[in-house]
Amino acid sequence: MDRVSAFDEPLKKLLGGATAKVMAEHLDLHTVGDLLHHYPRRYEERGKLTALADLPLDEHVTVVAQVADARILMFNNGRGKRLEVTLTDGSGRLQLVFFGHGVHKPHKELLPGRRAMFAGKVSVFNRKMQLAHPTYQLLDATDADEATEAVDAFAGKLLPIYPACKQLDSWRIAKAVDTVLPSAREAVDPLPSSLREGRGFTPLPEALLKIHRPQTKADVADARDRLKWDEAFVLQVALARRRYADTQLPAVARIPAHGGLLDAFDAKLPFTLTEGQEKVSKEIFDDLATEHPMHRLLQGEVGSGKTLVALRAMLAVVDAGGQAAMLAPTEVLAQQHHRSITEMMGELAEGGMLGGSDLGTKVVLLTGSMGTAARRQALLDLVTGEAGIVIGTHALIEDKVQFHDLGLVVVDEQHRFGVEQRDALRSKGKQPPHLLVMTATPIPRTVAMTVFGDLETSVLDQLPAGRSPIASHVVPAKDKPHFLTRAWERVREEVENGHQAYVVCPRIGDDADDESEKKKGKKKPPEDDGDKRPPLAVLEIAEQLTKGALAGLRIAVLHGRMNPDDKDDVMRRFAAGQVDVLVATTVIEVGVNVPNATAMVIMDADRFGVSQLHQLRGRVGRGSAAGLCLLVSEAHEASPARARLSSVAATLDGFELSRIDLEQRREGDVLGQAQSGVRSSLRMLTVIDDEEVIAAAREEAVAVVVADPELTDLPELRTALDALLDKEREEYLDKG
Repeated sequence: MDRVSAFDEPLKKLLGGATAKVMAEHLDLHTVGDLLHHYPRRYEERGKLTALADLPLDEHVTVVAQVADARILMFNNGRGKRLEVTLTDGSGRLQLVFFGHGVHKPHKELLPGRRAMFAGKVSVFNRKMQLAHPTYQLLDATDADEATEAVDAFAGKLLPIYPACKQLDSWRIAKAVDTVLPSAREAVDPLPSSLREGRGFTPLPEALLKIHRPQTKADVADARDRLKWDEAFVLQVALARRRYADTQLPAVARIPAHGGLLDAFDAKLPFTLTEGQEKVSKEIFDDLATEHPMHRLLQGEVGSGKTLVALRAMLAVVDAGGQAAMLAPTEVLAQQHHRSITEMMGELAEGGMLGGSDLGTKVVLLTGSMGTAARRQALLDLVTGEAGIVIGTHALIEDKVQFHDLGLVVVDEQHRFGVEQRDALRSKGKQPPHLLVMTATPIPRTVAMTVFGDLETSVLDQLPAGRSPIASHVVPAKDKPHFLTRAWERVREEVENGHQAYVVCPRIGDDADDESEKKKGKKKPPEDDGDKRPPLAVLEIAEQLTKGALAGLRIAVLHGRMNPDDKDDVMRRFAAGQVDVLVATTVIEVGVNVPNATAMVIMDADRFGVSQLHQLRGRVGRGSAAGLCLLVSEAHEASPARARLSSVAATLDGFELSRIDLEQRREGDVLGQAQSGVRSSLRMLTVIDDEEVIAAAREEAVAVVVADPELTDLPELRTALDALLDKEREEYLDKG
């Protein structure tokens, strides 16, 4: 068997059809390599052999003793039962206890007179020492030496506990691992020898043996360190190769003309750019000036001025004779971007039109719901080059959309788009266009390096002058209903002071609501306090407020299933100050900019994620008046949901909140479906805890790829790259 095929061997050849089938269907394990990379979740400690008279409290122990007696006791009016077993070893006595379904097997096996080894943690109940649900092994060997060997093999060991499933227990997985473990000697080591030796890593075969069958806790730590590095390094090599390949692609350098559109725009800005905006703009302009496509991720706090930075980049490309496209995830956001960009540009957005500037260009909107005539004109403006800037939804990706010379693609809210959509738009350039990906969801550095590692990163963490602070408070509607009454009074006060307010609800509230969510595959959020009532809805809350707490105010609703023209009309009226209170779903989450809106009430706030709450809150405090965000919740004070809300209320730092978010949720939720390939290749590495490993691996990976882009001298690394990165992840990297 050669070195590569040992890990490629199908499990059904070694384990038998039934076990291999369960592993394939329920654990996604198909080959020897898959099973060897299915690491234990934790280890059960068995103490050294201890006499019953010397048992230490709260420690894991292993004892050899004889069953003195065993009895079943019923409780809960006969609905529950427990097995109590008394042991003796001549030095003392100890009680074992088993509950529920765990009673049957030991009741049959632990008969008076039987001798066995028992391992578990010592606790006290009714002033007696006991082991609850210990693991045990019967000692029926008549040969004393054989019994001693069994005791030695059992006591003092770390028992691996594997991620299991209903159909396959951890101990059966452990047995299967024993069968394939000899193949660990055939492991192809992906780390270059210089790196392995320089960092003093355990060889890979040894690390695999130690992770599955450790003798000590130090073995586990050694193995984890090594296996984390393998995952981080192989992934970072893949990303570094992608970045390197991008530097080899041709692109048109886009250098803005002196005295052109960009200069004219800068001259009419009523404020100066922040230091952060200047710095990030320089990074972008430097990239645009090269003959290789820019691949940059622009992270920015809510309200940090990302749109302005992106617009200046688009104007620079138009100056240089190219076109720029901005891809937005929703029609509301596309329309909002189009409105705010044309307002910022003024006559510069009316190129070729009566009253437009000679330096100007046309800024067109393209969405799926546009009328035929408007759509035809927009398509014509793009193909002739009349329009320098287009802002649109996924409608931009359709085959019939053609550009005169696409030079820059700006993708807003990257996490809302699949890789294929981003790639389809980029393919519309004569040569690969420059790419700027924007997100207002702050991403921890580790996630940026792992998920967006094929992009260079720029961060806007300064708020422009004139942005006001936002006060956030949790409103416990269930415990203190008068707090909610006061919340509505505060909204009314803001309106009486000439301002406007948002009220956000988790759902729309018509009959199609639940069906629509089911079709999208959305899961209902967890309800920490066991409250089974449906989430509050826009239509219901709007009706209640109109008749009750906010009667007399001008109230409008906005949600995703409204006709696009109606949505745009509501947003226009709200922006123009003709609506006092906008009751909406999360369609207002990103991009909506109404400086006069100062208050936001988020109903059932515990049903939203941390980052989403931060995004929503960023819609207020955008003008000179202070913002107010009230997080209404019926969750219990001690629940995780309330803890989450308190975190949001306590800080306006999006990067701090993103870290909290990542710690509180399963990592896969944060990485998102589009990056599921990353998740499937990360078994040992966790992006929140292993920042140092990821950062160091990235540096080493860059050095390796610069020295040997094709990895010609590192065949083992190439093999590991193919094995670790699944097909979906490879496609993601290829399309980057």
